[in-house]
Amino acid sequence: MDEEVNMKKGERKGKVTLILAAASLVAGFGSSFQYGYNVAVVNSPAPEMQQFYRRIYVDRYGPMSDNLLTLLWSVTVSMYPLGGFFGSLMVAPLVNKFGRKGTLLFNNIFSIVPAIMMGVSEVAGSFEIIIVARFLVGICAGLSSNVVPMYLGEIAPKNYRGAVGIVPQLFITVGILVAQIFGIRSILGNKEGWPIMLGLTGIPAAIELLLLPFFPESPRYMLIQKGDEKTARKGLQRLRGCEDVDEELCEMRVEEQSERAEGRLSLLNLFTFRSLRWQLLSVIFMNMGQQLSGVNAIYYYADSIYSSAGVSEDHVQYVTVGTGAVNVFMTITAVFIVEKSGRKLLLLIGFGICCAACVILTIALYFQTTLDWIPYVSIVCVIVYVIGHAIGPSPIPTVITTEMFRQSSRPPAFMVAGSVHWLSNFTVGLVFPFLERGLGPYSFIIFACICLATLIYIWIVIPETKNKTFLETSKLFAQRNKVEIMAEASDSEIKGTGEGNCGQEISSTFL
Repeated sequence: MDEEVNMKKGERKGKVTLILAAASLVAGFGSSFQYGYNVAVVNSPAPEMQQFYRRIYVDRYGPMSDNLLTLLWSVTVSMYPLGGFFGSLMVAPLVNKFGRKGTLLFNNIFSIVPAIMMGVSEVAGSFEIIIVARFLVGICAGLSSNVVPMYLGEIAPKNYRGAVGIVPQLFITVGILVAQIFGIRSILGNKEGWPIMLGLTGIPAAIELLLLPFFPESPRYMLIQKGDEKTARKGLQRLRGCEDVDEELCEMRVEEQSERAEGRLSLLNLFTFRSLRWQLLSVIFMNMGQQLSGVNAIYYYADSIYSSAGVSEDHVQYVTVGTGAVNVFMTITAVFIVEKSGRKLLLLIGFGICCAACVILTIALYFQTTLDWIPYVSIVCVIVYVIGHAIGPSPIPTVITTEMFRQSSRPPAFMVAGSVHWLSNFTVGLVFPFLERGLGPYSFIIFACICLATLIYIWIVIPETKNKTFLETSKLFAQRNKVEIMAEASDSEIKGTGEGNCGQEISSTFL
């Protein structure tokens, strides 16, 4: 009878409540949507924007070479991920000072201000405003891409942490799709509409500023880092839709005491802390693999890729929108299968598909002028690549990053993850136009090799983390790190109803 009661209580706590779903949607739309939107917003209107660049430059200085225009445009595109890198460096100090929700609210400054700047850029006759604004909105993306998964991962029950953790990536794909739709030349991807299109990124930020204050701060942050159990309990009760949250609060206290035994971590000593060595390496490899696999080359330059594949100019924009729709659909699929299939399997399948698609795309681009049907193979390869990336490499790394680290080490870990993510993103955005010009179809072979190397690393090193507490996930890495983590508690302590019943004797022994 007691087991049935405990099971029912566990099921009740593990459900997705209205508050949890609404908080996930508001945070995802207000922050992650902007990330995706600004990835693709300069893609379709690129010809019109480049004409604007040329016109302003000629009016000021005289004739403009094609190489200079290419350089200025590459800088415009790559300022976004460069800003993302600096935004990632701000993650730890901001989330520790303002909390997860507070940081998301503060972050909207870096969306609304650049939205206004980009919206008035044509009237002001300045392409420099666009470049600066892309850097600022990149800071917004750098913060949101790390803080939203952290926030949602901490407020979600462990049996839904994977599905909720994919919500940010889902909104990123929706943002990409919306930007691609707005970029259709008959809508906003034209001479008159592109400044409006760039400025629309401020709307989700305004909505988040209005709605997010009504949702709870991360209970883990409030209890473990602020020591405010009353607020943590109240927030957890709202998120779980029930009064009995003692068991989950107890698990948080166990984690807190374990961290006290090991000591609080800063960014600097994170790299030397033995029990986190392979977690840190895994975060670096996953984020490098995610970005250097070529996904943003697809999104930044999708139109030019399709044109080089032989798609007519009138149809390119619609094929690009179709690709974005596939991306959204497959990310939705990942939300529903991640808790059944697990994180590791989706990563392996995803990188395997991306590797094969890059190899075949290289062959198709090389022979595109010899056979009439080859351009269609190129289109299929791009779509298959997007499918592969959407089910694993795009959404899963942030989920695993949340699960591999505990409370005090999570912010500096996300700083490292975000820095690697955005530096790799910046590299692809800046280098790919020249890579495409120099290597032609062979440029995607480089991406195929990176996908294969990342797949091998994941296969050998990264364990499955689904349905595990943060402390249990740390134990999965303990043997590889040659560290023993011991946490002993009686059944009555784990099921206790007060802090006194949750007292743990936790010791950490470093071998």
